[in-house]
Amino acid sequence: MGNLELIVEKHTERIHRGLEVLPTLKHGVPDGLGNKRWTGDLILATYEQALTGDIPQNDLEYKTGNSGGGFDVLGWKSHDRVAKVDQDQVDLSIPLNKRGDGEKIEIPVPIYGGGMSFGSISLNFMIARARAARRLGTYTSTGEGGYPDQIVPYRNHVITQVATGMFGVREETIQYAPIVEFKYAQGAKPGLGGHLLADKVTSEVAKMRESSMFTSLYSPFPFHSVYSVEDHKKHVDWIKTVNPRALVSVKVSTPTDVDMVAIGSYYAGANIIHIDGGYGGTGAAPEIAKKNIAMPIEYAIPKVHDYLVSEGVRDEITLMASGGIRTADDIAKAIALGADGCVVATAEAVAVGCTHCGNCERGRGCQVGITTTDPELSQFIDPEWGEMRIVNLFNAWSKRLRILLASFGLESIRELRGRKDLLVRYK
Repeated sequence: MGNLELIVEKHTERIHRGLEVLPTLKHGVPDGLGNKRWTGDLILATYEQALTGDIPQNDLEYKTGNSGGGFDVLGWKSHDRVAKVDQDQVDLSIPLNKRGDGEKIEIPVPIYGGGMSFGSISLNFMIARARAARRLGTYTSTGEGGYPDQIVPYRNHVITQVATGMFGVREETIQYAPIVEFKYAQGAKPGLGGHLLADKVTSEVAKMRESSMFTSLYSPFPFHSVYSVEDHKKHVDWIKTVNPRALVSVKVSTPTDVDMVAIGSYYAGANIIHIDGGYGGTGAAPEIAKKNIAMPIEYAIPKVHDYLVSEGVRDEITLMASGGIRTADDIAKAIALGADGCVVATAEAVAVGCTHCGNCERGRGCQVGITTTDPELSQFIDPEWGEMRIVNLFNAWSKRLRILLASFGLESIRELRGRKDLLVRYK
């Protein structure tokens, strides 16, 4: 056995050995694991859900973090927690196209995978996400780094992204896509554009992005062809001309006028408004941007929802929320505030072993093979194993969502939308 195969075998054994004891773990969370939002408990609980496909049966906290804000200070209205409807019959599906024309796409869970680009994450993790999306009947996004040939077999479940740098955007990949996502801004660094530092721009990444090796790549802010709703509509029309069957999603951050942005996207012809709050992003995003610029997602969701209701178009567009969605309870809270569903990315990384060490910007920085371009480290994520972990996590979340909805007497996740009356604030 070669050195590489030995490293992979030892790593896999270590992960499996450590995770298999989690159901009996009561205390002793390792010092230094996680942070206030992704606590050690929450990381280990996510590992366990990804291992078992079930809600943790031990004392690990799996519903909230310890940030002192955001979804962590929102709870559920007191009730007897006894199922008032058959939880196995609770419908978690949501439509992604509510308009009168275009493909009618529905996903069986109110979740799909957010954009993490080739170069920012390893190819193996990208394949694992695509495989999981296909198995779950939902979607995952390529992010802005292009569309590797290895994910073409999963194209019916892959959203391709068009971002301001236009990296990897090709007519053929737009034609593959059931959904095309414009990324105008992201909550982790609004107003700054995207960036991929030189250390991660290998020959493969450079070829995909049509750039030079080991040169930092920056996406501008904003699209310099879009300064009005009319310009935005030209973008939407461009995609629908290249691929008439594709739905169009518009990903934006959360400025104070995010409600105006949302209504503009509706009139431009978008099918999905994807608002991205400031709690998301990997360890590559600047901390000062993540914590100080974007509006917190829990404020942005009701602002957009209420305005779309007041304009009489709420039931004609799908509102997806992201930016630090970590748990099934976070998803339910976002929907109760007014979203239709949620977009997740970091939680999928945690499912396959992310420890929140914060070294995502370096090519060899990720010791578990997730956010790396190193060919040896990348092999720590076996695509089939990664698929299983993500599917299990989503299945565990689905069980928690059904239990929660049944306890409120709701037969569908759609009935939860906008039910702010079911939420209470602890602090």
